[in-house]
Amino acid sequence: MFGYVVMNKPEIKFKDFDLYRSFYCGLCRELRDRYGVTGQISLTYDMTFVILLLSGLYEPPTRKGTTRCIIHPVRKQPVRKNAITEYAADMNVFLAYYKCEDDWKDEKKLLSLLYGNLLRGKEKHAEERWRKKVDTIVSLLNELSEMEKAGEENIDCISGCFGKIMEEIFAYRADLWEPTLRRMGFFLGKFIYLMDAYDDVEEDIKKGNYNPFSRSYIMEGFDEQVRQMLIMMIAEVCREFEKLPIIKYTDILRNILYSGVWCRFEAVSGKRKKEQEKENV
Repeated sequence: MFGYVVMNKPEIKFKDFDLYRSFYCGLCRELRDRYGVTGQISLTYDMTFVILLLSGLYEPPTRKGTTRCIIHPVRKQPVRKNAITEYAADMNVFLAYYKCEDDWKDEKKLLSLLYGNLLRGKEKHAEERWRKKVDTIVSLLNELSEMEKAGEENIDCISGCFGKIMEEIFAYRADLWEPTLRRMGFFLGKFIYLMDAYDDVEEDIKKGNYNPFSRSYIMEGFDEQVRQMLIMMIAEVCREFEKLPIIKYTDILRNILYSGVWCRFEAVSGKRKKEQEKENV
């Protein structure tokens, strides 16, 4: 369900891309150090966005360094890490574990079962550090699972449940900025859920899996309908974002929010349009 909060690389400056990569590599390194290779595999772009956002807002002391990895074995890569990187690593592994557990229960995905078994026990470290937050997220994940099993048709309701999960992740501290961060996380979570459903609708229909767009998929104007939903979600995210007194990393964050999040939608809708045109020839 993750992987939609990405940058639009052709529209980003080289220096900003390098800065973004250093935080991404920092999260990758933190996952490896805290949770081993199995934790490192859970790396997502979405959590890198969370790190940049919260780091820009709270400006914690950030450590700079370099590291080598399997992907870049020859040249050392710059990395940036801070306290928020540690928080994001915990949330990343915790969510990855429960996603695997859910995929196995609902769809019997063997890879999810195997990966979940590898992560088993590691998620407990995150739960110990963030007990109250994790309890809330687990409750919401269970609620979301029950909705999907029941075939919930209210798109706003079920996407809102996932929005509340992201809301908890964005609410790093109980302070002046918590309400704004919560609203930002809530609407971004709704966007992610809807975008994931839009992306997977064809495959879900074929496999008989739950998808909130299963009934509306065959209707005329489906793509535009989804586009309008997503626009409303991102408009709310951006409105809240602009309220935050962030100076650092703003060019990167705006690239992601105003452009990057649409890359996958354009790719999926473009592919479907071409397939429909071939069928009509």
